[in-house]
Amino acid sequence: MTSLARVGGAPVDQRLDRVRRAPQRDPRAVPLWWRDASGAAFWAVLLFVTVLWVSNGGIQDLGAVGSALISLGRITGLVASALLLVQVLLMARVPWFEQAWGQDDLARLHRLVGFTSFTLMLAHVVLVTLGYAASSPQGLVGTAVDLVLHYPGMLIALAGTIALVMVALTSVKAARRRLRYESWHLLHLYAYLGAGLALPHQLWTGQEFLLSTASTVFWWTLYALSVGAVLGYRVGMPLWRSVRGGLRVSDVRRELPGVVTVRVTGPGVARMPVRAGQFFQWRFLDGPGWTRGHPYSISAAPDGRSLQVTVAEVGDGTSRLARMRVGTRVLVEGPYGRLHPGVRTCQKVLLMGSGIGITPMKALLEELPAYPGDVTVVHRVRSRAEAVFHRDLTRIAAARGARYILVEGPRVRERASWLPEQARHLDDVQALRELVPDVEEHEVYICGSAGWMDAVEAAAHEAGVPHQQVHLERFSY
Repeated sequence: MTSLARVGGAPVDQRLDRVRRAPQRDPRAVPLWWRDASGAAFWAVLLFVTVLWVSNGGIQDLGAVGSALISLGRITGLVASALLLVQVLLMARVPWFEQAWGQDDLARLHRLVGFTSFTLMLAHVVLVTLGYAASSPQGLVGTAVDLVLHYPGMLIALAGTIALVMVALTSVKAARRRLRYESWHLLHLYAYLGAGLALPHQLWTGQEFLLSTASTVFWWTLYALSVGAVLGYRVGMPLWRSVRGGLRVSDVRRELPGVVTVRVTGPGVARMPVRAGQFFQWRFLDGPGWTRGHPYSISAAPDGRSLQVTVAEVGDGTSRLARMRVGTRVLVEGPYGRLHPGVRTCQKVLLMGSGIGITPMKALLEELPAYPGDVTVVHRVRSRAEAVFHRDLTRIAAARGARYILVEGPRVRERASWLPEQARHLDDVQALRELVPDVEEHEVYICGSAGWMDAVEAAAHEAGVPHQQVHLERFSY
């Protein structure tokens, strides 16, 4: 035990006294009812804006062509505005939403809400323009020009619409694959500008926004909550924690060719409510490009003195880490994600990591309270030479009484699978059950490439693992 010295910043033998502690639900975890409550609030907002439309003559106006087009334009605009503000709230990383939904589900919801809002916004523009043009001698083009030039707030609304169109086009998966992460992230920030410019014209002139005190208070409150959430949780809190924390790089070391570990220390680390498996958005103030944040999971269980990330060099933002100097200032947003011990509901745990995705699994292995035999780690790599933290994982698993299984070999190419080529004769579920016969009794944590995680998640569910026992984070939306 004493020969293990230090792994992840704190002596391993100091952590082993947690082995005999029975697993319990983390009291700091967000209550499960937060997810249901936030979902109910979302539908309540949509119901309220529909009631506003109906109460202000939305159905009665469907009698004539021109008024019907305008009325349909009003309801699509109302719903688009509500969804746009909801999307801003989803992007604000409010801690209660983050912990209730998790990064993976929030990203899916953000994408669905975003494209729905964008489609309804375009429908709003088209329907309202056609509706006014139906009773105007100016024709379609003349009516559109007149609306933009002479109606309050329409010029800035046009600018906001253009910004949102750019964000939507670059968010399509085919376009995103062609962009570097740094470029996409910078373009995606225009969503805030688009929302800020597209909505005010409705707050100033929209019928459903002005006809009653209740509707005016509702819309301005929703707008203020969205702006306040962004300023508070995307700007204010990260700056406060980073500046107050005095975070600086204390060590940079290469684990393997193309893999680098960075350790950050500072007095503020002890005050950060971070758990093993979570991630931060990191900004290293080492020169041009520092403004673009990158999501990196911590690769060692928090010890109150330092934070550690281990990153594969796959682009400009990651390759620069190996050249970073000790003493570089660091800004962080977070912690984020539900890939942590607080979501655990089962005594037995299966940790599955592929490639660099093993890093949060290592942190979880260090921190998870468990009896010997409760935890199984499956480490998927192309070759043993690429198995980052292989020795550390072997030692920690031995000390904690966990099983550590290295699954190596090139991937199966003929089908979507989490298995290597030499196991192609097995299906994914059969292989999972051979490694973990009672997998349905396990809490399953997954991290790796998107396709690999999809294959593992599908196999786990097919093997009988309930949805609420599977946890993963994607960074590729």
